[in-house]
Formats: sequence, structure tokens, C-alpha cells
Amino acid sequence: MSIETADPGHGHSPAAWTAVTIMLIAFTIGTVAFFFEMQWLVWASAGLLVVGLVVGWVLARAGYGVGGSKVSEKAH
Repeated sequence: MSIETADPGHGHSPAAWTAVTIMLIAFTIGTVAFFFEMQWLVWASAGLLVVGLVVGWVLARAGYGVGGSKVSEKAH
């Protein structure tokens, strides 16, 4: 068991929430498209999944990630 008191963040940031939301939407669209055998939409949702990853990275670099300059820390 660790006795470290520093919270690593666990992704509670606008960058993480935005990226995960975009990726969940992409996964949902891809799943439904796969069920209805719409191959082009499956690939489009895979592209949207990558877009979500890039958006999260860009927002984190812009200061909206855990410990970023534009994020206010909240007490638990």
C-alpha cells in the first residue's frame, strides 16, 4: 500500500472530460453502424475516435489538463 499523499489527478480536467466524451460518442456511433453493416460509418467513427484523442492532447497542452494553468483545483 502506498503512503503517498499527492493525488495524481485521475483525469479530472476539462481536457480529459472532453476527450472521453468525444470518444464515447464515436464508439457508440461505430457500434450502431457495425450492427447495421454501414462500413463507411464504422470507419468514420474510428476517425472521430482519433479526433477525440487529439482534442484531449491539444487541450492538455493549452493548459486545460490536470494541473494546468487554466484549471482551478477543487477541494474534495
